[in-house]
Amino acid sequence: MVQFLFFIFVIFGGSAVLGSVRIVNEKNEYLVESLGSYKKKLEPGLNFLIPYLDKVVYKDTIKEKVLDIPPQSCITRDNVSISVDAVVYWRIVDIYKAFYKVENLKDAIVNLVLTQIRSEMGKMELDQTFTARTEVNEILLRELDIATDPWGVKVTRVEIRDIVPSKAVLDSMELQMAAERKKRAAILTSEGERDSAVNSAQGKAEARVLDAEARKKSAILEAEAEKESILLKAEAERQEQVLKAHGSAHAMKIITEIIESNPKARESLQFLLAQNYLEMGKTIGNSDSSKVMFMDPSSLISTIEGMRSVISNDKSDISNGSQINRSSINGNSINK
Repeated sequence: MVQFLFFIFVIFGGSAVLGSVRIVNEKNEYLVESLGSYKKKLEPGLNFLIPYLDKVVYKDTIKEKVLDIPPQSCITRDNVSISVDAVVYWRIVDIYKAFYKVENLKDAIVNLVLTQIRSEMGKMELDQTFTARTEVNEILLRELDIATDPWGVKVTRVEIRDIVPSKAVLDSMELQMAAERKKRAAILTSEGERDSAVNSAQGKAEARVLDAEARKKSAILEAEAEKESILLKAEAERQEQVLKAHGSAHAMKIITEIIESNPKARESLQFLLAQNYLEMGKTIGNSDSSKVMFMDPSSLISTIEGMRSVISNDKSDISNGSQINRSSINGNSINK
C-alpha cells in the first residue's frame, strides 16, 4: 500500500514539475492566469509556472500576418453595384489587449475592414473606384490603424485587390468604351483630313508665291537687260558720231580716253565694233577683191591701239587698196 501511494506521489510530482516549465519560442508570447485572474506574460525562452495554480490562457505570435478579406457587395455614389475584396497585413503589438479587449480578434478585424470598404466606396463614383485605388488604400490603412489600436493591433498595409462591377454594368461599360473608341477614331480621321487640306492649301499658296517671285525676278532682269541694251546702244551711237566728226586717228584717241575713264564705254564700244564688224564683213564680201579680217571685240583697248597704229602708219596703203598682211592686233591676225 505504501509503495502504491509512493508511486502515485511520484507520478503527480513529476507531472507537476513538467507542467511548471514552459518554453516559449521566438516571436511568440503567452498570457498566464492564476486562479482566474491575469498574472503575467511569458517572454520567449524558459519560463516557470506554479503547478495547478498558474494556467496559460492565450498564446499567439507577434509576427506580421495576412488577412484575406472576402468579396463584399458595395454601392457607389452613382448607385452602381460592385464587388470588392482586399488583403490586410497586420500584427499584434500588445497581446494583453488582443485577448482581453476584444472577443475573436480576427473576426473583429474582418468586419471592421468590410465596413470601412463599404463606407469609402459609397463616397466615390464608379469611374473613381478604378483610378483612385491608391488613395482608397491609404484612407483604409489610416482608419483601420486608428480603429484597431485599442485592440493592441497594428495594421501595416491594406490593398484593394479586385473591384468587379455587375454583369449589366460591365456590358454598359463595354458599349461605352466601343462608342468612345469610334468617337476617337472619327476625331483622328477628321483631324487627319483637316491637316491634309491645310497642308495642300499651304503648298498651293507657297507655289503661287514662288511663281510670283520668279515672274517678278524675271521681269526685273528683263527690264535691267533692256536698260543696259538701251544704254549701250546710246553710247555706241555717241562713239560712232565721235568717229564721224573727228576722223579715225583722233577719234580713236578720244575713244581710248573715254574707255579708260568710263568702264561702261567699253561695253558700248564692243557693241559698236561688233555691229560695224558685221557690216564690214558684208561689204567686203560684196567687193571684187575680198579680204577677211579676224578681230576679237572683247579685247577693246588692244584692238583700238592696233587700229590706231594701222591708221597712222598705213593711211596711204588703205587708200590705195593695199593689202595688210599679218598685222597683229592683241593676238588677232589680219590675213589676206
